Amino acid sequence: MDLVDVWPLFRLTLRTPRLELRVLRDGDLPGLVEAARAGIHGPARMPFSQPWTDLPDDELTAGLVQHQWRQRAALTPASWSLNLVVRRDGVPIGVQDLVGRDFVALRTVETGSWLTTSAQGQGLGTEMRAAALSFAFDHLGAEVATSSAAEWNAASLGVSRRLGYVDNGVSRVAPRGEAELDRHLRLVRDAFVRPLWTPHVDGASEARRALGLDEATRP
Repeated sequence: MDLVDVWPLFRLTLRTPRLELRVLRDGDLPGLVEAARAGIHGPARMPFSQPWTDLPDDELTAGLVQHQWRQRAALTPASWSLNLVVRRDGVPIGVQDLVGRDFVALRTVETGSWLTTSAQGQGLGTEMRAAALSFAFDHLGAEVATSSAAEWNAASLGVSRRLGYVDNGVSRVAPRGEAELDRHLRLVRDAFVRPLWTPHVDGASEARRALGLDEATRP
């Protein structure tokens, strides 16, 4: 048997014109740690509600690895997180998350992501989010996608609005001990501004089975 036989989600791969997104494997972790330690944002502001990038390098490394292992171990049809490593030319440059809670009933996914600094400003954030949304709407049968970003984070909010999200309220967060606003966004399937390309998807049927979605509910 191979690794994909014992954990079929490892077959899931999305390919776009410039990127490959696949369910993260342990072999991706060293490159992903390097991408995170190379920097994700400037020091002045914290874009994450949990300030994990403020940790010293050794703690950041351990925390990132443990987080990925926890997400994999906790996956059930009722509560799942697909952590997709984003690779360009075979090199990890970030993560695109796709999260479902009570998905069979709610048909709602939440997205989150990060990119190493050297990969920012090239439209890759939009490309990887569009790939994840296409997979969620077209292969999992999602009807709604949600996201959030700090109110000052124009880049992340810009990705959401280019893809058709609309404002859906705010909440207060304090990643570094001082309150600031987190803006929430919502996208319904018919409002999705699709890219000119369609991602090539491998392993969709295996992913559906692992997430408790039978063929009768396939979109």
